[in-house]
Amino acid sequence: MAQELEERIAHLEKMLDELSDVVKAQRDEMDGMARILEALRQKALADAQASDGGVILGDERPPHY
Repeated sequence: MAQELEERIAHLEKMLDELSDVVKAQRDEMDGMARILEALRQKALADAQASDGGVILGDERPPHY
């Protein structure tokens, strides 16, 4: 019985280590995506400030019509 418990504990510890690795990889990926998102946000803000402020609506005809 003690042998069986030790085997189960060893198996659970291995699974916990694997899960920890998966969680760390996901956190690293999310951190990378957060950096990309922030860069895109900053670019969108810079583009908006550099534009003339005009907004083209979906049902508005372009000026060349």
